[in-house]
Amino acid sequence: MKRKTISLLILFFAFWAFLPTKDLLAAPYYKGKTITMNCGSEVGGGHDFMARLIARRMSEHIPGKPTIVVKNMPGAIGVIALNYIYNIAKPDGLTIGIFNRGMAFGQLQKAQGIKFDLTKFLWLGSAAVEATVFTIRSNFPYKTFADLKNAKEPINVGCTGTTGVDYALLMLLEAFTDVKFRIVMYPSGSAAMLAMERGEVDARAGSYNSLRPYIQRGLARPVLRGNAYEPEIKGLPVDEDIVTDKKGKTFLAMRSMPDQFGRPFVAPPGTPANQMKILREAFAATVTDPQTIKDAEKTNISLQYISADKSLGILNTLLNQPANIINEFNKYVKFN
Repeated sequence: MKRKTISLLILFFAFWAFLPTKDLLAAPYYKGKTITMNCGSEVGGGHDFMARLIARRMSEHIPGKPTIVVKNMPGAIGVIALNYIYNIAKPDGLTIGIFNRGMAFGQLQKAQGIKFDLTKFLWLGSAAVEATVFTIRSNFPYKTFADLKNAKEPINVGCTGTTGVDYALLMLLEAFTDVKFRIVMYPSGSAAMLAMERGEVDARAGSYNSLRPYIQRGLARPVLRGNAYEPEIKGLPVDEDIVTDKKGKTFLAMRSMPDQFGRPFVAPPGTPANQMKILREAFAATVTDPQTIKDAEKTNISLQYISADKSLGILNTLLNQPANIINEFNKYVKFN
């Protein structure tokens, strides 16, 4: 009898040892549940597309395969959605969100309405780098950014508002190079590019992902980039390298920092460690999944996984600049 009992125990522990433990532990929690992915922009924008792209594939990488739904919460450049995730959403592993990288500047400037601390969210990581480029019309007589210094009149540049990465880059370049701009405002990026096609403006700055279709069409030529790496534009001059002023170099480097974690995803503070481990692993697997990459390429979007630790490290570098540097930087880069 004793020998039979020992044999049964050996069989039990052998069976337990070969069970898929991760699925066994995770599936009871996520099986049959719904994860809400909050997006602080309208339906149809870049962040909305990214949210839906990730939501569509991420469930496959979570044991239990929960339903993931995208909930749009537009308003205040995304502040409303982040305030909700930070202060109201239950930290139960069933709420995550994507936010605009420019929110880092909002926190840097202590912008009105912000009731969160980006460093206290629990980050999943980022799904892409969002390099900023400066482009000129392909048929413009000047061929490089250095050539623009020879222009006798300010360069007409299409822009979409004073809170975007395009406007911030223009303000810093004008302040710390010899190039002068005449900024023309348009209601959208597509309207600004149409103006470039008509010859109404000669240049446009913005996200490389957004401008890539126009570059591929031959309408725009990229001549300068911020310090965020994307393979297709690695050979372009970097903005901070063409500036000699030390303070200018620092400001341009700061402006590029959020570009390096261009599409960040977070969960509420207090989300249990077990759920965060599952979500982070699933997020990383989703962003690097060949099928997700294939889906993204259909709309000219490139994916690039940046870990939570790396993203937070970049954010902390930005937020921990000396007070005098932050105060002067905020004169050039606006949030609202």
